[in-house]
Amino acid sequence: MIEAVIWDFGGVLTTSPFEAFARFEAERGLPADIIRRTNASNHWENAWAKFERAEVDIEAFDQLFAAESRALGAEVRGRDVLPLLSGDLRPEMVEALRRVKARFKTGCITNNLPANAIGSLGGRSLYVAEVMALFDHVIESAKIGLRKPDPRIYRMMVEALGVDPKNCVYLDDLGVNLKPAREMGMTTIKVLNAQQAITELEAATGLSLR
Repeated sequence: MIEAVIWDFGGVLTTSPFEAFARFEAERGLPADIIRRTNASNHWENAWAKFERAEVDIEAFDQLFAAESRALGAEVRGRDVLPLLSGDLRPEMVEALRRVKARFKTGCITNNLPANAIGSLGGRSLYVAEVMALFDHVIESAKIGLRKPDPRIYRMMVEALGVDPKNCVYLDDLGVNLKPAREMGMTTIKVLNAQQAITELEAATGLSLR
């Protein structure tokens, strides 16, 4: 029996930043997917991972990301990537969250950067207060020094919500972040687009979400 639905934020409740990455690369004549490849390379210990765990400041992130992308074929400054992260809210996903909230516990696990943490200048535009109020508990990587897919971050969430992982649904747009949740026993949904995700969430919860 489902007790809780746990959500990623960017790429789930908002449009994917990958679209903004692709536009940025095309406009500047950069190799396709250079930003995503830089993020994915050595994903436990690269510039992105360290910044999401708040282990480096924005200056160090800028330089580390530039060096890592340069090693993959083209320099991209980390500072230039940050504005690309704020997607547009998907109203149909927010409505689904509202309906889920009426019946189940809700949580949000977001890998974010100190510059985009909730309460920061950038974070205020990324994380709309009315949406964040729909969660019973929120975990931000930049505030706790852990990031997905570290299994500990998922355990922290189920403990905070007081639920069994086997009674949870978890939504994320990245397969690598779904794997630990699935191994804990959660029902997982890889978000490709809003309609597909809502259809799968309706099937998992038995709710009408539109």
